[in-house]
Amino acid sequence: MKEKTTIKQKHMKKILMMFALLLGVSAAWAQQSSGDYYEGLTRKIGFSQMIPPHGLEITYDKTVHVIFPAPVKYVDLGSTNLIAGKADGAENVIRVKATTRNFREETNMSVITEDGNFYTFSAPIIGA
Repeated sequence: MKEKTTIKQKHMKKILMMFALLLGVSAAWAQQSSGDYYEGLTRKIGFSQMIPPHGLEITYDKTVHVIFPAPVKYVDLGSTNLIAGKADGAENVIRVKATTRNFREETNMSVITEDGNFYTFSAPIIGA
């Protein structure tokens, strides 16, 4: 009887080892995906296509004017701590100012001009 139990244990160990091996192989095979969850609808952007941000120093007490080569079509501010608008009489000039005193966090601003160019600005708020 003891010999039968030992044989059953050996077969059970073999079955468990085969099951574990099969499970490990299937898990490894499942992880070999491209990671593209949108199934080819996206493209990778190369470093040469990235637009580095220009730096702006924005304060509460002073207004910064940014001049563009073409009229401004769109402006997006990264936070409510900035205020921006077109300068009176100039379609290609944006004026920017901080709305909060002593605001120290960095924010951003993006601008698209009518000629299709995109500009991005990194704006640390300095001074009070």
